Amino acid sequence: MLFILVLLTSFLSILYLTAPSIRKFFAGGVCTTNVQIPGKVVVITGANTGIGKETARELARRGARVYIACRDVLKGESAASEIRADTKNSQVLVRKLDLSDTKSIRAFAESFLAEEKKLHILINNAGVMMCPYSKTTDGFETHFGVNHLGHFLLTYLLLERLKESAPARVVNLSSIAHLIGKIRFHDLQGQKRYCSAFAYGHSKLANLLFTRELAKRLQGTGVTAYAVHPGVVLSEITRNSYLLCLLWRLFSPFFKSTSQGAQTSLHCALAEDLEPLSGKYFSDCKRMWVSSRARNKKTAERLWNVSCELLGIQWE
Repeated sequence: MLFILVLLTSFLSILYLTAPSIRKFFAGGVCTTNVQIPGKVVVITGANTGIGKETARELARRGARVYIACRDVLKGESAASEIRADTKNSQVLVRKLDLSDTKSIRAFAESFLAEEKKLHILINNAGVMMCPYSKTTDGFETHFGVNHLGHFLLTYLLLERLKESAPARVVNLSSIAHLIGKIRFHDLQGQKRYCSAFAYGHSKLANLLFTRELAKRLQGTGVTAYAVHPGVVLSEITRNSYLLCLLWRLFSPFFKSTSQGAQTSLHCALAEDLEPLSGKYFSDCKRMWVSSRARNKKTAERLWNVSCELLGIQWE
């Protein structure tokens, strides 16, 4: 028993001593384009923290007018102030957006459209992960409501402005967790059976299917769409699960930083000549394989139609 304990302790010690090298190995791709985007307008959801904040920082550094759309406005203002000081770009703005409330989404869109005549990049970055069973203001299961329906509605409301500003891009943050996802049309709200991990996977699969169908419907408009897996990142998305918070702390030396996690979002927002790959899934700044469920055309079309019905919109 003592021997096993000593062996385990030695293994963990070696593992943590080599953590910087391991982390560097798994850091993934880097957005290599040097393109500058002065005058371009960007909206990033959930950019008050984590990957979204680092994405906002880099786009502001490249000259964009960046809107941080988030639920916690005070935290958003703190992030914006930090980014403005860091990038010397005063055009970093904060607006209230609660993706769990369709009224808030519509209010944000109405205000933004009145304020801005252009929108070149929409990054649907915000999300929730492994929440205990709960519902949004409108009665949707939280993962499905926030991660999928909230961004579905936001994109719908801002789409005409994106078309008017073409070439324009939509970047949807998905996850490798889509591999465990399944669109259960008979139980989209998780009322019959619920597991927070699978609910998260379902919502991330929905993000991929939405991206695929959106890209198909946007052909010829000058607006393209991409889905992103940022990697395993040391961020606040685990805040709803005590177990994940513990695991994230324990293995934090091996995870990507938020800056590293933002690289693929930046690649899909900025890389030149990416238009032929509209609708595709990216990780570590390159195109990645997706599950057969994420490639199912009929499921994508049905999810699109059901989402429109749930939100009470007509999106041809």
